[in-house]
Amino acid sequence: MSLDYPFTEIPAAGEVREVAPGIFWLRMPLPFQLDHINLWLMRDGAGWTIVDTGFPDDAVREAWRAILDRLDGPVTRLIVTHFHPDHLGLATWLLAETGAELWMTAGEFLTAHVVWNEVGGHGARFMVEQFRQHGLDGEHLARFEKRGSGYRKAVPGLPEHYRRIKSGDAIRIGCHTWKTIIGYGHAPEHLALYCAELGVLISGDMLLPRISTNISVFAATPDADALRWYLASLDRMAEEVLPQTLVLPSHGLPFTGVQARVGALHAHHEERLHALENSCEHAPQSAAGLLDVLFGRVLDTHQTMFAMGEAIAHLNYLEQAGRLSRSIDADGVIRYSRLQHQPAAH
Repeated sequence: MSLDYPFTEIPAAGEVREVAPGIFWLRMPLPFQLDHINLWLMRDGAGWTIVDTGFPDDAVREAWRAILDRLDGPVTRLIVTHFHPDHLGLATWLLAETGAELWMTAGEFLTAHVVWNEVGGHGARFMVEQFRQHGLDGEHLARFEKRGSGYRKAVPGLPEHYRRIKSGDAIRIGCHTWKTIIGYGHAPEHLALYCAELGVLISGDMLLPRISTNISVFAATPDADALRWYLASLDRMAEEVLPQTLVLPSHGLPFTGVQARVGALHAHHEERLHALENSCEHAPQSAAGLLDVLFGRVLDTHQTMFAMGEAIAHLNYLEQAGRLSRSIDADGVIRYSRLQHQPAAH
């Protein structure tokens, strides 16, 4: 089973395209290598619900104004899938523009505030120490110290109130009911929305058609088995969602073929896990020393931050699966070695 892409004509910034009854696709620019985000506008009775916000950039605000000016009713609700800047960054602005109410999971709302305020193990100083422990060199660490976490710049302000969404909630949007599916590994309590009646899944960043979602371990939870959580979340999604479901992802084109994509992601990560395992065969390796194995290209500072988190996630998976052992060398650097399984005694 392969993926099918029923909509290949991408809406321009400030334009919308209907992809299912009452569901409209918006695409906004991002100032990164991943240069766009998909947002969703849903008819909600006499008004509208927005899913995710886009990045806080003047061009994005202008595109939103063009769309909001054309709506035939008020925006009453803003649903945010998770706390990352491209999804939450314009929340305070959109809420002020529309008077809508913010809906999020508690894990995402509270994490946004912790990261923004750089407390509770989140923030540049914690990240720098985590990356030092995992072998990143002094030049890279100095860049991170100078750069900071970047979250405040990318999220100028945060709402102080929200309506909490929980796993399994049934949310009525217009004349349809959407079930919430909470996923783990990419963000603390990432929200996806599934309407069986319409045959539509708004997957956020949990399920993307062509790229692999970043799975990172953060300083606050250094032993997190984030990759295992992510893959288990995908399996639950694949079990719950019907094969013909139209997936509306945050990046890439809308597609069908949930189960095929989940299978491909399992295979991709297992291949990466085997490569890391083999690289730890002859000498202990640090996460920083294995970035080339995982990514095989030159990484800028922004990309290195995600790459380090992802490398640690894969190494935690292998250690907790009993495929690698972990040690700390004389310089305080965490290193991993392949376990040599001995034949059973007779």
